[in-house]
Order: sequence, then C-alpha cells, then structure tokens
Amino acid sequence: MSAARHPEAWSQWQAALGGARLHHAWLLAGPQGLGKGSFADEAARALVGAESDGAHPDILPLTHLPKDDKEQKKKDDGKPFELKRNITIDQVRAVQRRITTRPTLGERRAIIVEPADDMERGAANALLKSLEEPPAGTYFLLVSHRPGRLLPTIRSRCRTLRFAPLEDDAVARLVAEMAPDADRSVRDAAVAAAAGSPGAAERFIALDLAPLHAIMVRLLSDPDPQLILRGQLAAAMGQRPTRERQLAAIDLARSVLAGAMRETGPADLGKLANAYAAVVRLGEQVPTYNFDPGLLVMEIGSLLASAAADREAA
Repeated sequence: MSAARHPEAWSQWQAALGGARLHHAWLLAGPQGLGKGSFADEAARALVGAESDGAHPDILPLTHLPKDDKEQKKKDDGKPFELKRNITIDQVRAVQRRITTRPTLGERRAIIVEPADDMERGAANALLKSLEEPPAGTYFLLVSHRPGRLLPTIRSRCRTLRFAPLEDDAVARLVAEMAPDADRSVRDAAVAAAAGSPGAAERFIALDLAPLHAIMVRLLSDPDPQLILRGQLAAAMGQRPTRERQLAAIDLARSVLAGAMRETGPADLGKLANAYAAVVRLGEQVPTYNFDPGLLVMEIGSLLASAAADREAA
C-alpha cells in the first residue's frame, strides 16, 4: 500500500477526514515515482467509503487522454512524432458535467487529477472555476511532481500533502519485493540511481538501465577516455530506443549529477549545477519534440564529460 510508505501524509489525511469540515481540494506534491497516484486512489476510497479495489462511480479520474498511435503530426521532414498528451479542457468540462448531480452511492465523490501539472491552460482555468465554487460533496485530489507549473490560483485553493523521497533502506526493501530475481548488483544500482523513488528503481530494473548507469558514472568520474565512453553510452542506449528509455536516460543522468553534487565541494558545485540544469532542460524538451536518439545520447554524454573535465581542472 502506498499509504503505508508515507505514514505522515496518511496521518494528515485521516485527521482531515475525521475533522468537522474537510477542505475540498488537496495537492499531493513530491518527486516522481513515490506512489502519489496510488496514495490518491487510496485516499479517494477512504473518502467515499469504498471497501474494495476496482472502478467506483464516485471516484472520477481526470488524466491524460488514451494514446492513439494513429494520431500523429508530421514534421517538416515528413517524419511523424508523438504528440504530447495533456489534460484537455474538454476532459475537464466532461467531469464538470458529471459533478452537477449528487454522488451515486454516498454523500461524497472524489476527482483525481493526475498529473495536474500537465493540464492545458484552458483546462486549468476551467478546473479553477470548480475549485472556486466546488459542488457539495465533491473533493479534488491533484497529483503533481512539478507543482510550480500549476496556476498560483489553483495552488492557493489547495491544502498540500508533501511527499518526501524514501530512505535507501526502504527503497531497497521494496526493490527486493518487486524484483526478487534480479541480481543483487542490479538492485543495488537501482537503489543508488533511484534517489528515494521506488518507481524509479522499478523502472531501472524493468528497462535494464544498469549498463547506462555504469557508463554515466564513469563519464562523470573519468575525464580521460570520454569519447570511447560516449560511444559505449550510445551502444547501451540502443539504435531505436523508446521514448520511455530516452526519458529514463535523462533521469539517470540527473541522478548521477545530483549524487555528485551531494558529495562535491564548493569548487565543483557550480559546474555540476550547470550540467544538472542542462539535463533538466533536455527532459523538458523530449516529450514535446522528436528528439533524435543519437543526438540525445551525445548531448547527455557531452554534459557528463564536460562536468568531469571541469572537476578535474578544478
């Protein structure tokens, strides 16, 4: 259960449920991969009194549109790229029509908005109206790992439940449960790269990211054979990596740099921070543009190699 992983947040939620007046909007904020979405589902079930898993008529998800592989947009060179999936204004309005009536089975209904920071501008403004004048018995749970992207007016109408990364020991126990057949060295690498996120550790193992991680660590620590290592990084990435693998490579580079930033002295910190910021910008670009896999991995390798050289010079 995700609630068990975050006892402080769950305690706050239970106290709110037992209070005289429950606030109508909650923001579940914290890094990606901590189980905020699962927590929101468990919180919603506690809210409406659902005793079992599965669909419930008074728990309404507001999330990305289903992916349609046929819906593609053509670039200028004629090659297709995936459209970014946002929560649309039509989706918000559909939910708003649903909540004009009373809840189906009880006195309360829950709307789970995930990821809340991926709403179109029109959708966010439409949702804001419901947050300003919530229908009786309707409660909103907004899940976000980038709450700064939400409209300030939306954030101001929410009570916040904050989710912190788990300790490495806790992540290690969860990884052992999720992937008992994985090699110990792979599990250890997954925990090291996960930065307190069980979801990131699970993805690390599922996508076989250990070779990528090992090369990135070497790139950041060995300023000499960088060209060879960058070639190895490209080979480990694969010729036709999926979008998920591309994003995972960026997250790995971010994790490696973040670890180095925690361990480094002031002389190195500025260079590492600049490389970290550049990796973050790559992550922002990949979902929107058709980022060439070869160019992407070259960019990641160059950032890590440059940071390594800067640290060596310092």
